[in-house]
Amino acid sequence: MSNEQTSPQTLRIAIAQYNPTVGDIAGNLAKAREIRADAAHQGADLVLFTELFISGYPPEDLVCKPAFLSACLKAVESLAADTADGGPGVIIGFPRQGEAGRHNSVAVLDGGKIIALRDKVDLPNYGEFDEKRVFTEGTISGPYNFRGVRIGIPICEEIWNDLGICETLAEAGANILLVPNGSPYYRGKLDVRHQVALRQVIESGLPLVFANQVGGQDELVFDGASFAFNADKTLAFQMSQFETALYVTEWNRRADGWRCEPGVMSRIPEGEEADYRACMLGFRDYVNKNGFRNVVLGLSGGIDSAICAALAVDALGEERVRTVMLPYRYTSEESLKDAADCAKALGCHYDIVPIAEPVEGFSSALADLFEGTDEGITEENLQSRARGTILMAISNKFGSMVVTTGNKSEMSVGYATLYGDMNGGFNPIKDLYKMQVYAISAWRNSHVPPGALGPSGEVIPKNIIAKAPSAELRPNQTDQDSLPPYPVLDDILECLVEGEMAVEDIVKRGHDLATVHRIEHLLYLAEYKRRQSAPGVKITKKNFGRDRRYPITNRFRDR
Repeated sequence: MSNEQTSPQTLRIAIAQYNPTVGDIAGNLAKAREIRADAAHQGADLVLFTELFISGYPPEDLVCKPAFLSACLKAVESLAADTADGGPGVIIGFPRQGEAGRHNSVAVLDGGKIIALRDKVDLPNYGEFDEKRVFTEGTISGPYNFRGVRIGIPICEEIWNDLGICETLAEAGANILLVPNGSPYYRGKLDVRHQVALRQVIESGLPLVFANQVGGQDELVFDGASFAFNADKTLAFQMSQFETALYVTEWNRRADGWRCEPGVMSRIPEGEEADYRACMLGFRDYVNKNGFRNVVLGLSGGIDSAICAALAVDALGEERVRTVMLPYRYTSEESLKDAADCAKALGCHYDIVPIAEPVEGFSSALADLFEGTDEGITEENLQSRARGTILMAISNKFGSMVVTTGNKSEMSVGYATLYGDMNGGFNPIKDLYKMQVYAISAWRNSHVPPGALGPSGEVIPKNIIAKAPSAELRPNQTDQDSLPPYPVLDDILECLVEGEMAVEDIVKRGHDLATVHRIEHLLYLAEYKRRQSAPGVKITKKNFGRDRRYPITNRFRDR
């Protein structure tokens, strides 16, 4: 494989940090061609795409369809033919049918053909990943000669574990490690990636490029933030987060090996900004990739619906967002004013649809059946379900996707009504606890994130942030009537959900034993509701759904 007598002294590698769409093979191929043409214009020798770019990532059970795999292979062969023009070579991911089974593969394209194929060896099978279910493990293969440079191509998970793949590639003569990734966002993930990559650089002695996908795919958000480390552990470049980009890097051969010249160092958002931008990107891609023209949501005058309205306007633009206030006898004048002020600040469409008639109609229809019983949660839920029915009617009539607005604290303990406020196609704050909702709301009032289509200034009225949260389903109701204060509730929930901590350890943090037991019970009890909830953006390390799969029928309690 070696071709040292003609080895170049310089190699220009373009990092393609882009947003493919799962299943849109023709669209992804067209995008790859546009990117390659741009890279050629910038003088690149090689374009590095991300994991399974041709199919989109993750394709899940689509790879079980032979027709899908065949279409992906044809797309790669077509792209390979383009490289006969003498322009940049290509490294690109796709699912392929091999002799031993289906593989998560990477193809190296140059000179009009596929010059190498690499099948992923280490298939992740935890959290949001389920690759062992649909893919077969490949075999370790050595570096590939690309125009005189020996390129090692570990695929995503292969640098996260201690399988020695990078060391093996180094021992086989690799000069540079190019790693295509589909690494989803969670808070603080980039620091984790840097540490993972540095460990491989130290163990292999080779420079490493980490190329990551951008964009939303159902509940996952891929945040890009591609980077490279040189063999001396210095950060060579850092690309932007949550933004598509093509960045051409220059590599030079030196006595001690190949080195990437210093490049762009993009600012990486942290904390509330990062979470907000992840929610915005995931929401935008879910709506647009699924072909919805616009969205509708109930605007109650509360914090959750207000931040969802802001996210919708930032993601889609004010003209694509309809908000509806659905008042009943317990809706306060304060809430009516707050909802109207929020819609006005955002510039979106705002309607008022009173729900007294449908609620009282339901009550009248059930009067004989409910005779002799006390009013309570059933009658409160009738209000929520009337609102949900109206929003779904608007959705059916105008083709708008209903945005549901429950936060992770509510979804954890079941403070949400099936077929009522849980109605909807997508929930941008599903994985944010209540206090995190307050934090990103305050952040948005003083910042406009890059790429946002909404206005600057205070878009969530201060009174919405300041007042006590309430569902307003009965007189003078507040959430704290039946729940501990949200800072307490959220800490207990994070211990139970993200930390999987024992009750006694949570109590040691200063929490009341009876309160912890009650929250644990509510968490388990609400599993059946969460199974029926709309998808939403993953922000934490463990979201409900892909990451946490608890049984509905479950009598375990930590006593």
